[in-house]
Amino acid sequence: MTIYFYIEREEPYGFFSNFSAHGFVLDELYWATSEHYFQAQKFVGTPHLEKVQQMRTPKDAANMGRNRALPLRPDWEQVKDEVMQKAVMQKFTTHANIREILLSTGSEMLVENSPIDYYWGCGKDGSGKNKLGQILMEVREALRNKNCSM
Repeated sequence: MTIYFYIEREEPYGFFSNFSAHGFVLDELYWATSEHYFQAQKFVGTPHLEKVQQMRTPKDAANMGRNRALPLRPDWEQVKDEVMQKAVMQKFTTHANIREILLSTGSEMLVENSPIDYYWGCGKDGSGKNKLGQILMEVREALRNKNCSM
């Protein structure tokens, strides 16, 4: 079976979305969502990082992060997957309730059902890379292994 998710309002797996309101502390700062953290990391070492962190909504953070008039860090393409992994891991480590639901998905395939994103999601025709789904499955496995060793 495959579990599809996209936006946070979808139940029961909408919180897999980076827009879900599951904040956490990472890099000594509080992030309202994993989307805030991810988008802000595009601007490490600039005042834009703090501006993204303080955006009111994850959509606002995403819009600012996607603004190519702002100076994108030069290594972004090399580090973006690692940044996403770090954010997702912290989100699920911080919140036991959603961690338990993630773990309860067993070995099901997780797919971000985004019709517009062919990198993080599956895209409209299903040919996308589904990187967010892959990261969620990697985090699930890491958390499962961590729980077994406790």
